[in-house]
Amino acid sequence: MANNENQPVGNGNGNAAGAQPSLSVLAQYVKDLSFESPGAPNSLRGRDKAPGININVNVNANPLSDTEFDVNLTLSAKAAFDKDVLFNVELVYGGVFKIEGFPQEHMLPLLFIECPRLLFPFARQIIADATRNGGFPPLMLDPIDFAQMFQQKIAEDQAAAKVQVS
Repeated sequence: MANNENQPVGNGNGNAAGAQPSLSVLAQYVKDLSFESPGAPNSLRGRDKAPGININVNVNANPLSDTEFDVNLTLSAKAAFDKDVLFNVELVYGGVFKIEGFPQEHMLPLLFIECPRLLFPFARQIIADATRNGGFPPLMLDPIDFAQMFQQKIAEDQAAAKVQVS
């Protein structure tokens, strides 16, 4: 028997394929990109040890309609050697996602875990290219555990809510 993936498939509760959960990427874009090397060309010279690099990650999501959402992944990296800033790169990379058929309780994890996970490889490449084009070795960001970030944010929000109630 041939398996046709375009064929509607029931989900066991009488609903046809229209009720099947789906997550689609409608668009990806660079919302903001900044690269600064305030000490260039002196900051480009070789050093005996690696600079300290501070990396920050943030995720925001905004509804565009009932099924479409704008998710922004913000990455910033600042490299410094002693007190000298070698480079500072900031990127806001966005994606428009169409999300249909998921229960409401799955929406926040989809928006804050799955969507940024899909955006990250592209944002990582942009950061690597920007640092390389700035005269430095490409900064290859390590994979990010967006599930852990989301759980930490939920815990912080719950702790803040308890403080406000007290």
